[in-house]
Amino acid sequence: QVQLVESGGGSVQPGGSLRLSCAASGSIASINAMGWYRQAPGKGRELVARITSGGSLIYADSVKDRFTLSRDNAKNTVFLQMNSLKPEDTAVYYCHAVVVVPGRSYGDNWWGQGTQVTVSS
Repeated sequence: QVQLVESGGGSVQPGGSLRLSCAASGSIASINAMGWYRQAPGKGRELVARITSGGSLIYADSVKDRFTLSRDNAKNTVFLQMNSLKPEDTAVYYCHAVVVVPGRSYGDNWWGQGTQVTVSS
């Protein structure tokens, strides 16, 4: 089993900043990719940012130049620094990882429980 533990959500005024963290633990041989998705009320889940094991970064167009994804490989942890937050960033943010467990040759998708981010004046 793999666990993704998220922290750092909360409420902030427009223009403010928040930092999300996600730590993966459990039976992990390797992590192929790790990042964040979000889901706003009444909308589908969308990719926010993701980093692969090779270091390739992908950002949603809506967060480019405002959000920064980084990682600590030794701790299987990713961080999402969110600056210049807007009301439309309000959503539940989910950590996601593609994890290869020992004995397998391919990765499985794992999700965190979600953390609420609310941007409002």
